[in-house]
Order: sequence, then C-alpha cells, then structure tokens
Amino acid sequence: MSQTLDRATIERIVRGIVAGATEGAAATTSAPSAPAETELVVSISARHVHLTQQHVEILFGPGRTLTPGKPLYQVGFYAAEETVMVVGPRRRMLPTVRILGPTRDFSQVELAFTDAISLGIDAPVRHSGKIDGTPGCVLVGPAGVVELSQGVIRAARHVHMSHADAARYGVANGDYMDLEIESRDCSLTFKDLLVRADATSKLEVHLDTDEGNACHLDAATGIRLVKRHDGCGCHK
Repeated sequence: MSQTLDRATIERIVRGIVAGATEGAAATTSAPSAPAETELVVSISARHVHLTQQHVEILFGPGRTLTPGKPLYQVGFYAAEETVMVVGPRRRMLPTVRILGPTRDFSQVELAFTDAISLGIDAPVRHSGKIDGTPGCVLVGPAGVVELSQGVIRAARHVHMSHADAARYGVANGDYMDLEIESRDCSLTFKDLLVRADATSKLEVHLDTDEGNACHLDAATGIRLVKRHDGCGCHK
C-alpha cells in the first residue's frame, strides 16, 4: 500500500458507509456442461476474503468464530455470514466483502481485475497461497481493524478435481488445462487452468467475475476441459 490509514480515519470511513450498501457476497454461478462432461461445473467466484482465526477475533471480537452460511460446491467450504470492509490506498473501499470459511493459516483477499482497479491496488495474478511480494490492504470489522502487509491477489483460474477425474483427463496435480466455452454471442477459450487434484475434490472450474462476464457464462451452451500438450507452466 502507498498509504497507511490511522484508526481514527478508518472509523470515520466506517461511520460514513450507508447502511445497506450493496453486498459483495462471494457466490457461484454454474453453467450447463457439454454432454460429454455432465459432472463438470464452472463457477464464478466473486470477491472474497480468507482469514486466520486470529484475524477473525480481531475483526469480530475475542472468541468469535466464523458463522457458516451458504455451503460452497466443494465439501467442507462455505460462505460465512460475516463480511468485512476492504480499504485500499487513498481511502477507496469495498464495503461488504464476504468471508469464506473455514479459517486458514494466512489471510488473503481475492479480487477481480475491476475490483482491484476500484480499490487502487495493483493486484497480481497469483494462485491461492502464493502471496509473497503481493500488496496489502486494510480490513475493517465491527470489533477491530487488521492491516495486511500482503495478501491481495487476482486469483488465477484453476480446476479442482479428484485423482480419478485427473486420470480420466490424463493430467496430474500441477498440470495445466484449457477451458473452452461455447456461447451464442461470445465463445472463447481460457488458457492455463491449474489442475488441483486430490482425493476428495469434485470437478469444478473457478473463474472470477470478469472472466465469467467476458464469456457470458450464463448463456453458455457447451463447456469442455482440454488437456495441454505444450508443457505450459503459466502463473506459477
């Protein structure tokens, strides 16, 4: 960040937020799959925050834990009831950004490109957890404030799958695939989806809101995952 906000300034910002501001809830929108990929789900992941338990208690009060709300497609993950304000340089802010649970070992803010522009943050494209050298921000909750020195990213597109799905596609954890979207007005191919394969994940692609809008995902008529053969290792 290019500017550090003091507590008094942040409190003035909070008091100035109009009640009921548009909520930036993390949500998923799934598109229909092509017949050959009936189990494939493509989800749009809106801006969201991952928190450590320590930061949950600073933001919401001692002893507080996240309140599970809407379950996400992957088992054990959920959109929490709690939201935080994300404040960038020059006092730009997103007033109510959803927290996703469960808690993690590090706090991380995931934005779309347009979100980052709105906040005045030059957020790099990174895979989740690869936050070294990334910009930070200020998180404001009802009980306190957390200033992150790093952790703001544009999440690189990726696909979750089980080991069985990986074998069916002929890929392994850490490989890259392409996603072909057929749509009546703006078909396109997304390159360089990182494969995240493990024993329990369900087959699901994660795109951000800008990417989902670019391909008009809601109007998609066909979706296909394609194995890469060029050894691409983009965004590592």
